Amino acid sequence: MAIPSIANDNHQEVINLNFLERIQNGWNAFMSRAPTQVYDSSYGSYYRPDRIRYTRGNEKTIVTPIYNRIAMDVASINIRHCRLDENGRYMCDMKSGLNECLSLSANIDQTGRAFIQDAVASMLDEGCVALVPVDTSNNPINNNSYDIYSLRVGKIVEWKPTAVLVRVYNDRTGNKEDIWLPKSCVGIVENPLYAVINEHNSTMQRLIRKLSLLDMTDEQMASGKLDLIIQLPYVIKSEARREQAEQRRKEIEMQLAGSKYGIAYTDGTEKITQLNRSLENNLLKQVEYLTTMVFSQLGITQSILDGTADEQTQLNYNNKTIEPIVSAFTEEMRRKFLTKTARTQGQSIMAFRDPFKLVPVNDIAEIADKFTRNEILTSNEIRQIIGMKPSDDPKADQLVNSNISQSKQAEQQWMDNPDGQTEDEGQNGESEG
Repeated sequence: MAIPSIANDNHQEVINLNFLERIQNGWNAFMSRAPTQVYDSSYGSYYRPDRIRYTRGNEKTIVTPIYNRIAMDVASINIRHCRLDENGRYMCDMKSGLNECLSLSANIDQTGRAFIQDAVASMLDEGCVALVPVDTSNNPINNNSYDIYSLRVGKIVEWKPTAVLVRVYNDRTGNKEDIWLPKSCVGIVENPLYAVINEHNSTMQRLIRKLSLLDMTDEQMASGKLDLIIQLPYVIKSEARREQAEQRRKEIEMQLAGSKYGIAYTDGTEKITQLNRSLENNLLKQVEYLTTMVFSQLGITQSILDGTADEQTQLNYNNKTIEPIVSAFTEEMRRKFLTKTARTQGQSIMAFRDPFKLVPVNDIAEIADKFTRNEILTSNEIRQIIGMKPSDDPKADQLVNSNISQSKQAEQQWMDNPDGQTEDEGQNGESEG
């Protein structure tokens, strides 16, 4: 007779406990705890309700890719809530809800980058946009000191001297709602290129109108109408002749509509004239001229849109178009979302561009050599830029020129004091303090 093993019993008990734990605490995304549970009973939509939708016919023209390109380029720049030293230089990122919104998640639907892209595209389309703090630690209307947990892009519907009516998406109800908010707690960013893009008779608006007229002309040309004039062999003055002519017109229409290849016959005495030939107009030339003017005033070229721009063209585009928009956003957020006390303590909103994004691979080696040789970047910082993991060598984190041999005494001083401050300098600094 076999004697049951204690180890086997313990193993069976562990399996039973794991099974019970899975039953009690397990969760499946499709089944959930209760299959009949409804998480959200608010309004639902087949399309994403908080997504930007262009107005005034901009979605039907070449304006849309221009707006989208500018918004993507602005969103590619890192905007951070950071701390500065006494000289106004960047020290570190702040661990705050605002920085979390700008760098990771702006709200339940958008990442920080998607939020900036949405805000820039809305600003270019409408001329002005509102950055609305939705979830905050304190009431921003009654308290100046608060932390921001979520941000939304809003459309300003009505203006008052000290408040604005903002139409913003409510992620709790699934609808866009109009709410009055004081200007002091809402970031209001106006398009720096308003005179070129959004002014009523600006170059961009004239281009949009001309494109609409060109589209209407093309639709009329491709509407399928024959535009025929039938000359009958008799004079149409009496009521009987007009009825006879109308009957003849209907007969030709029926022949064309009922024929497989659209063929009809007429009498030898009848004459047909076709009018649907294209008329000469200057619409296309005007559209080409206005497109060139818009590109020159915005600092955009066709090479920027298709990604073949050279370094000088890209630099001109960044300075004339991208930098004013980024500055408008950072200055407004710094003015509205940071109190005077926070700014006095060295907090700020800054934008950082990665200078190595546009550098070809062939030039990386030369740039890395110059930066490390002149003690601007360490080897590990260069490795991080090119996507390699940092080295474990302590020298890889030192700002030293590897082409010059370092004395053992200097290396030992660096290992003892990584900040580069000698013992005598530290004593002098302490005595001066």
